[in-house]
Amino acid sequence: MELDEIDKKLLLFLQKDCKQTTKELSGKLGLSVTAVYERIKKLENTGIISNYVALLNRNKIRRNFIVLCHIKLTQHKKEIVLQFEKEIMNLEEVTECFHISGDYDYILKIGVKDIEDYRSFMLTKLTTLQHIASTHSSFMISEVKNTTAIIL
Repeated sequence: MELDEIDKKLLLFLQKDCKQTTKELSGKLGLSVTAVYERIKKLENTGIISNYVALLNRNKIRRNFIVLCHIKLTQHKKEIVLQFEKEIMNLEEVTECFHISGDYDYILKIGVKDIEDYRSFMLTKLTTLQHIASTHSSFMISEVKNTTAIIL
């Protein structure tokens, strides 16, 4: 689907605050409420808008110790890769997982309370997964940029 400039503006407004009413958005875009509603439905139906979520403040929920953990698998057989990915989906501390190229196979973004909580996670959950050859962890010092918005 080709997006016009109004679609792009609409998506930007929704990414900043998806709780805006169609009336509020229509005023910002210079369109009727019905036209805004129809555009949003079209963006949802085509899958461009895939979900609406609440973003949580990690500090308020005590998950502000962020770790980037590089994982190397023992082998790269299809069944091992798929098993690892299935098991990672069940670890609530892992908020993001990327299959990557290079020296490691995966990067995990992990949110826990503190270093002790991370140690517990490593010992009781992550290292119990089969086929992990090695891990390398980096800890976040400060957050420079964190956004979910995609500018078109």
